[in-house]
This record gives sequence, structure tokens and C-alpha cells, in this order.
Amino acid sequence: MLPPQKALRDRPPKDHRQIVNGLLWLLRTGAPWRDLPERYGPWQTVATRFYRWRRASIWDRLLAELQAEADAAGNLDWSLHHVDGTMIRAHQHAAGAQKRGSTMRYPDEALGRSQGGFSTKIHIRAEGDGKPMVLLITAGQRHEQTMFEPLMEHGAIKRTGRGRPRVRPDRVAGDKGYSSRKIRRYLRRRGIGVVIARQKRERRVRFDKAAYRKRNVVERLVNRLKQFRRIATRYEKRAVNYLAMLTVAAITLWL
Repeated sequence: MLPPQKALRDRPPKDHRQIVNGLLWLLRTGAPWRDLPERYGPWQTVATRFYRWRRASIWDRLLAELQAEADAAGNLDWSLHHVDGTMIRAHQHAAGAQKRGSTMRYPDEALGRSQGGFSTKIHIRAEGDGKPMVLLITAGQRHEQTMFEPLMEHGAIKRTGRGRPRVRPDRVAGDKGYSSRKIRRYLRRRGIGVVIARQKRERRVRFDKAAYRKRNVVERLVNRLKQFRRIATRYEKRAVNYLAMLTVAAITLWL
């Protein structure tokens, strides 16, 4: 699934395995690029290949391929998906990215001020066994409800043989932060079951409490992602680079 190794001028190419191992070391430790151990090769080579593969959407394609393989093997649970959001503190080095015009995907670089300080928020949709399906980022002050529909509309999985890619689970579970008429109406219109707790000000109705208790799988997923120090604290100035690091972390959880 990785691109072929090509020699650069008269120099032999660095092995993909060596480069990926160096990237995983950075992801685990949260160290600066320049502190990369020499056994992984020049840090410039690892950084260049990471950025080049991000621009070519290779990390996104790798994640999609792993999800499709799991689905074909029956290891992807569509019966109940879980949504959640988590705050990530941004390091001071994450600030100061140069502005590059109004065509940027993230004009604010997904950085903002919230009660937790200078931060980014990760929005997650997990399948029934707690593997990441969709990962999106916004500025830290953005509410989870604003990203619910993008979470549900991304992450289509190609099926083996004929047929359209599947994107809708049977049911969706979320905490009270996702409780709103708009979200419930959105799910019902698409035939998706609602397992979302209601807030105190809302009228109480019966819902599947046993299914709601399974939400711990997405909370455990958040904890596994934050075991990567470069995810637990944001160091990247560019939002697209931080999202690429997050995608690499998600790939390791699918392997």
C-alpha cells in the first residue's frame, strides 16, 4: 500500500520500514524532529516523507484500506457506533503558523481558546469494538454537536464486490452533549437508531441503557490515542499535519 521506493539522484532510497519506525518513535515520545535518533536516518528524510505522504493522502488511504479489510473479514461492528470529543492542549510551539490565504482547509489551524486553555478538539466516531472510524479536529472551543454530521458522513467503507460503500451504522450512542432535536431528527431520517442520553431540561423517554453503557469503548479509544505523546499534546503548527499524525496513530490501532 506504500509507494515504491525510488532513488534520489545517485543516493539509494531510505527503506520505508526505517522511515515509518522513526515516525512511530516520534509519535510515541513527542520529541522534536531534530531529536530523532540516528538509527532512523536523517530527521529531514523522515519529515519530508511524512509531509509528502500526507499531501498525497497516503495515510488516509492506508487507514481506509485497513478498515475495508476488517469489514470484509467481518471484524468491523456496524451494530452500534459511538461518538465523542476530547480536548488536546496545544504546546506554545503550535502557534505562529504563517497565513497562506483564504483557501486553507483550516483558516484557524484548529486552534482556539477554551476553558482548558490554548487547545484543539478531536472529534471521534468509533465502531462497536472501539476502533477509530472517523477522526476530525476543530478549535478547542467548538462544541461537539457542530461536528456530529461530518462525523456521520465521513468514513465510508468500500464493500467487496458490487454495492455502494457503507457509511451508516445501525445505531449511534453519544453522551448528553449530543442531545438535541436536530441530531435526533438527523438520525431518524436516515434510519439510524438513537442511543443518546437526554439532558435534565429535556423530556425523559426510554432508551437502551445497556447499549449506552457500552460507550466506555470510545473513552478507552481516547485513552489509547493519548498514549501517543504527540497526540496527547499538539506540537504541529499546521492542522493538516496534526490530523495526519492522528491518522498514523489510528492506523497502528487497526494493525
